[in-house]
Amino acid sequence: MKKEDLEFFKNLLNDRLHELLSHADSTVTGMTKPKENFADPTDRASHEAERSFELRIRDREHKLIKKVKKALARVENGTFGICEVCEEDISIERLKARPVTTQCIDCKTREEDMEKALGM
Repeated sequence: MKKEDLEFFKNLLNDRLHELLSHADSTVTGMTKPKENFADPTDRASHEAERSFELRIRDREHKLIKKVKKALARVENGTFGICEVCEEDISIERLKARPVTTQCIDCKTREEDMEKALGM
């Protein structure tokens, strides 16, 4: 991969990481506010459902943060853009669509087909 492509993906991943971390900070700040008292049980249930939904989103973002950090480590150690299965180059188009990917489209398709066949 060209040096300018690596620099592009490094910047893209760093920007994504900072965005995800700022979301996490705002969630923590929102969770530390004093609890609200709701006279209506329906209002309380709605509030709890919203909070639960937000926590699920943040959990998914936490997992994505780990993937972004691993991708940045691959940029640093020179393995970014190389499929971990077949060791071929991952296309730039695929990396632009999913910069944290570790597999080329062919290997990922085979993996997903296998999962479907096994009912996973």
